Amino acid sequence: MGSRIEHRGEFDGSLETVFAAVAGEEALRARLAALGGDDAKLLAYTAEGGSVRYELQHGIKAAKLPQAVRALHKGDIIVNRTQTWKRSGDEYTGRSDVSVGGVPGEISASTYLSPKGGKVLLRTTGEVVVRIPLFGGRIEEFVSEQVVNLLRHEDEFTAQWLAEHA
Repeated sequence: MGSRIEHRGEFDGSLETVFAAVAGEEALRARLAALGGDDAKLLAYTAEGGSVRYELQHGIKAAKLPQAVRALHKGDIIVNRTQTWKRSGDEYTGRSDVSVGGVPGEISASTYLSPKGGKVLLRTTGEVVVRIPLFGGRIEEFVSEQVVNLLRHEDEFTAQWLAEHA
């Protein structure tokens, strides 16, 4: 069934400036250094015309995982995240796909970056699916909470980045 992800962030600046803070290579590297966890890396980055595609790696130490997850997965977790963005009229639309090493499931989300009322709105809607009988739902809820928490921290970083690079 899956657990839903819903998140909204709001930023000051032009669409292009906010997009560079959200999906620009320099901003991504800085964000990973600040928030990416252990073994965080920008694995790939391509930008052509109005499109951007990048792959990120995040690391989570086993000690930081809840007991229910540690019981099902031994050791640290590596999270791989692929994000695509494309200019579409007056906004950017995108897709994010996430896999967690050793966990049967995935996270997928649609992303939107659009001007609204003098601000730029970042919306993320998606779903976490974990295919583990009996425990999958509990893990999905934990992961969806963590994803929303990460998105909130990324928004805070982006707002700070915009303020420092204005």
